[in-house]
Amino acid sequence: MVGHDGVGIGDFVLLEVIDKDHFMQNLEKRFSGGCIYTYIGEVCVSVNPYRTVNIYDQEQVNKYKGREIFENPPHIFAIADSAHKVMKQQGRDTCIVISGESGSGKTEASKIIMKYIAAVTNAGGQQEIERVKNVLLQSNAILETFGNAKTNRNDNSSRFGKYMDINFDFKGDPVGGNISNYLLEKSRVIYQQPGERNFHSFYQLLFGASDSDLSKLRLKNKVDNYFYVNQGNAASVRSISDRSDYKATQSAFRTLAFSDHEIDTIWRIVAAILHLGNVKFRPDNESVKLDDPGVLDTISGLLSVTNQELRRALCERVIAAKGEVMAKTHNEAQANYGRDAFAKAVYDRLFSWIVQKVNRAINLKDEESSRYRQKTTVIGVLDIYGFEIFDVNSFEQFCINYCNEKLQQLFIELVLKQEQEEYQREGIQWQNIDYFNNQIICDLVEQSHKGIIAILDEACLNVGKVTDEMLVEAMDQKLASHNHYSSRQLKPMEKDLKHKEDFRISHYAGKVTYNINGFLDKNRDALFQDFKRLLYSSNNPTVKEMWPEGAMDIFQTTKRPLTAGTLFKNSMIALVKNLASKEPYYVRCIKPNENKSPVQFDKEQVLHQVNYLGLIENVRVRRAGFAYRQRYDLFLRRYKMISQYTWPNFRSGNDKDGVKVLMDEQGYSDDVKYGKTKIFIRSPRTLFSLEQKRSRMIPGIVILLQKQWRGAICRRRYKKMKAALTIMRVYRLYKMRSYFQALQAIFLNVTSRRDFGKSLRWPNPPLVLRKGVKNLKAIHERWRAWMIIKRIPQEDWPQVRYKVKACDALSNKRSYYGLSRRWEGNYLALNNENSDSVQYNHTINNIKNKDKFKKVGQSRN
Repeated sequence: MVGHDGVGIGDFVLLEVIDKDHFMQNLEKRFSGGCIYTYIGEVCVSVNPYRTVNIYDQEQVNKYKGREIFENPPHIFAIADSAHKVMKQQGRDTCIVISGESGSGKTEASKIIMKYIAAVTNAGGQQEIERVKNVLLQSNAILETFGNAKTNRNDNSSRFGKYMDINFDFKGDPVGGNISNYLLEKSRVIYQQPGERNFHSFYQLLFGASDSDLSKLRLKNKVDNYFYVNQGNAASVRSISDRSDYKATQSAFRTLAFSDHEIDTIWRIVAAILHLGNVKFRPDNESVKLDDPGVLDTISGLLSVTNQELRRALCERVIAAKGEVMAKTHNEAQANYGRDAFAKAVYDRLFSWIVQKVNRAINLKDEESSRYRQKTTVIGVLDIYGFEIFDVNSFEQFCINYCNEKLQQLFIELVLKQEQEEYQREGIQWQNIDYFNNQIICDLVEQSHKGIIAILDEACLNVGKVTDEMLVEAMDQKLASHNHYSSRQLKPMEKDLKHKEDFRISHYAGKVTYNINGFLDKNRDALFQDFKRLLYSSNNPTVKEMWPEGAMDIFQTTKRPLTAGTLFKNSMIALVKNLASKEPYYVRCIKPNENKSPVQFDKEQVLHQVNYLGLIENVRVRRAGFAYRQRYDLFLRRYKMISQYTWPNFRSGNDKDGVKVLMDEQGYSDDVKYGKTKIFIRSPRTLFSLEQKRSRMIPGIVILLQKQWRGAICRRRYKKMKAALTIMRVYRLYKMRSYFQALQAIFLNVTSRRDFGKSLRWPNPPLVLRKGVKNLKAIHERWRAWMIIKRIPQEDWPQVRYKVKACDALSNKRSYYGLSRRWEGNYLALNNENSDSVQYNHTINNIKNKDKFKKVGQSRN
């Protein structure tokens, strides 16, 4: 049972005492014992083992496939199987929400879930289903290449949020999917902290591409040559092989039907961004000039734009006002800002285009869409950034932490809702649970006209008039009374907050200090229209496709685009609405230490994650006064052996009656409540007592079953032997009968034949008659000899005997020895043989009388 599998408690709900100390003790005990998964009811808590564990092979897949979640030790496979089983059997859309901080194993968890779903589907071996599965798996490699990076916390950190919907047909096989991406960390393109890397794609290109390919892109495999990838001084990572990953990415491109031209364009854009980071400006009166014009030739060639247009876009800005077009030159700071904004925007568009291209490969085709409409169900997999607190927290961390507030709010609401609905369904009185409701923090960020995003948007409307410092002042004025917002101006005693530069939000996971510098620029996310028109004019159709708004006329007025904060807020609201419409399952990932050690368990760091993931509140909500609940039929099936009234089967009522009889006999009636379809057990001690009694009974039952089964096997083997003997006997008789019938047909008129059947061919005898047929042939030979010899007068039989002996003796030695005539014996006494026969006979008679003999014999010589 999951609750008690030998290493601590496998389900936190079954802890005797629900508090931080007991929770942490159990979590550490299981981690030290090699158990990285623990349940909270149907929520899976996963601790990153930082080592390879052999618990994901086909044997494990078979172990969890189609089984109830409580039947086996805790495992992420059980969560994936439950989501797939509910989706398949009940036709309901499900989703698996994976959350945790960077380095806790979220990306690996999502890949494990994908691999499990791939392993348990397509039993019929359909080629199209196999293709879809392969595309879904291969899409991970591409998205990791362009959306993941090494950070100081994780060598393969997802720097974007990903939600994948997988469509299934009525058989539960995947037939398509769709990927949504959220908030790519564009700032990483132009800046990395010490010890961190840019996105993997840059290093895969530099270290994985051949020398000839690099030469075409005007690159060398030296990271130090390119400013956008050398700031972190961490190009080489022990756990990453950029060369092999580059090959895997190329293979994945082809699997997802990227054309050679599209693949080439992707790497040309990545190379152009690398070169763009080396563009430097120097002042020239009121404008700027390029330090190295040769770099411009390389970039324009890679992007298939003209050198002159690229130079103009980098060094000046075209403004249309009152029907006139004016060129405004940049100063050095503006040129550097434009260059960096251009690099970030190009990479962001590239990533979004790649996601769209991946979706085209995995989406349901038009004909499939019409065929599967109203028939497909969905499993959603959400792999999104966890709560982040860094030394310096900027706009990206603000959005990420707001996202986690929304997901935590959804989690608490859904868990509470599920628990309340279950208690109401079962007729059990609900016990209110105190928990932290973070709706107030969500409102602090997203509320219309009053929230931080609304204040940010209002400041962005006044271009050039509002600074980051003024933004803090505006927030202080409008949010001064909010209990979860503070700044140095509002709380002068908090010396760690910088005046007019920092503000603090008390999140459900803890207090986070945000540095306001750059908030306005990042929220405005402005890119000069010149760059959009530049890339739309590219001779490369793929590059042009990425920038459709570049087709606008310079005089065309457009609505002000939504800010990055508002876009992200809207996407989060849509995501939460989408998740709320599905049956949710959760994987909560925890990082045990910062050193990536497989044995170290940093209690303070883990406790922080336990707090901001709301795990203890989750246990309390799930517990709600009852440690365990189970359907009557499943409960009775598991524990019926401990009662004489329910073993081997209960036949005096329904399953609920059987459970009542069992619990009354064991004396646990005061510790349980009976719902309409489930039993609710209040104390973990009762459950463990049931488990212990069951464990004591199992060996005897196993022996009994073994004995019965061995007897059954022996009886079955004996019956098979008897049946085989009977079959053999009957078969032999059949073969004998068939042979004699064939023999009878052949020798039917043998007496009328001249040779009495000597020339007839005997049929091949069956194995059972091979010895007997020899006797039959001997009998036939004797009969045929008799038929021949009986024609000879009996007085001639002695001559026949002599002739037979003569034949044996003289055959092949003499050509003629009188075989065809009668043998007389005393030929001298015959008149026709001897002319002096009278004299011979007279002489012989005298001798007879003299010597007293009666007959003249034959010579034997």
